[in-house]
Amino acid sequence: MRQLLGAIGLAMALAGVTGCAGGIAQAVVSTRNHQGDLALVSHNYADAALAYKLALQLSPDDAHARAGLADVQMRIAEEVYENSKFDDALAALAIAAKYDPQSVRLAALRSEIDDARLRREIVVSNYPTYRETTIALRRSYEQLATQNHEVVAAIQRFDYTFDSNMLTKAIRDSFELNQEVGRLTQRLINFRQLVESGATPSSKAAESPASSAASLLPLP
Repeated sequence: MRQLLGAIGLAMALAGVTGCAGGIAQAVVSTRNHQGDLALVSHNYADAALAYKLALQLSPDDAHARAGLADVQMRIAEEVYENSKFDDALAALAIAAKYDPQSVRLAALRSEIDDARLRREIVVSNYPTYRETTIALRRSYEQLATQNHEVVAAIQRFDYTFDSNMLTKAIRDSFELNQEVGRLTQRLINFRQLVESGATPSSKAAESPASSAASLLPLP
């Protein structure tokens, strides 16, 4: 409400200079575009989209508002796409296309999303529990960062304690870290084989030495 009053106040002030209704409308459009730009910089896409839409209500052909709204919708599409919300992403792109139908960026993102959706359908049909596996793998790799920090910490402690036990600890932790990296790499290889082969963890292919399903389970 305060922003609206501000916009009206600015429009009235400019109206005194221009002396015409067209000047008032253009002042409001400029204010809305400015509000949209500020919201866009702050990654506040909802407010940015609203501001540009309000500008377009007064001036449907305003190039700044059209470009701004198209940009907002593409950013929204990118954001929801990264959260696997393909339908929402395509819906946002459909809105963007109304205001920037020739956008190369839009066409490229739409093609990428279409390809990803097709690949997801293939992966889900081939390996229904892929999501649980990817979560477990990400969690395991995140734990590597903690283990690596412990190695660095042990070396740093030696630097002021000069206790060789700290170096022994670092060596032991480093060795365990390398072993864990090897295990995780093999789990990634097995996971890719299962997804690409269409095998399920309970199938004979999944139980073969080349792609052991057991190796995909979270390690204790």
